[in-house]
Amino acid sequence: MPKVTTSDGTRIFYKDWGPRDADPIVFHHGWPLSADDWDNQMLFFLAKGYRVIAHDRRGHGRSSQSATGHEMDTYAADVAALTDALDLKGAVHIGHSTGGGEVTRYVARAKAGRVSKAVLVAAIPPVMVRKPSNPDGTPIEVFDGLREALAANRAQFYIDLPTGPFYGFNRPGAQVSQGLIDNWWRQGMMGAANAHYECIKAFSETDFTEDLKAIDVPVLVAHGTDDQIVPYPDSAPLSSALLRQGTLQTYDGLPHGMLSTHPDILNADLLAFICGEPLTGGAELRPAMPMTA
Repeated sequence: MPKVTTSDGTRIFYKDWGPRDADPIVFHHGWPLSADDWDNQMLFFLAKGYRVIAHDRRGHGRSSQSATGHEMDTYAADVAALTDALDLKGAVHIGHSTGGGEVTRYVARAKAGRVSKAVLVAAIPPVMVRKPSNPDGTPIEVFDGLREALAANRAQFYIDLPTGPFYGFNRPGAQVSQGLIDNWWRQGMMGAANAHYECIKAFSETDFTEDLKAIDVPVLVAHGTDDQIVPYPDSAPLSSALLRQGTLQTYDGLPHGMLSTHPDILNADLLAFICGEPLTGGAELRPAMPMTA
């Protein structure tokens, strides 16, 4: 299995499909999943002629189960190690949920020429947890509850989340996919409990405000209004307003895991954004207000 070794000796697994001279797209998965969560999108863009790359975050999937480094600065450094090793130039970075935070931190610090565009899908920025500077955020007790459930019975917890709020399968009339639930569980249980436990702090408490302000490439912010994991009002509109070249795409009624439940809609808009064409899948499309400072 292809892996790149980071400065602290952690081995990061990655997939790298397609022509090496094709335009690269790098996918960043959510918590507590793996590169496998992007299979649909990787196959879609591979068929369009792109080079598609996805890695397992440290402590997730097939990467090393490291004792340390389960925070955003190290996650971004691991991505830099991967993009340096593959010498990627002009790449589009697409991140879902926690992966959207990883993309934000990486792109804000990336070497010149490494990144052409970025996409944040149902992503955690600007910051999730409620605090004085973020009074409408999610109470810390919610994240404490996630940690408690993980420590008590991770295997059951990783059934309950995809069966319920992650894909919106707890909504009346939802078309439940047992395959998606089973695959979510499979990916989650491949990773390390310590990494997943510590990552809850990383995705809930990291503040990406300054990262968003620093990004100088076009960014698509895509989010569903029925996201029960990362509430829409506390994320997408706020992130897009902080970006210099942000576009907000809102999907009415779609859940957190909309990349898997509605891939045809999302894939079409991802392709359109990458190609500089109009987006059509969302209920709302508007450019974010440009930064003035």
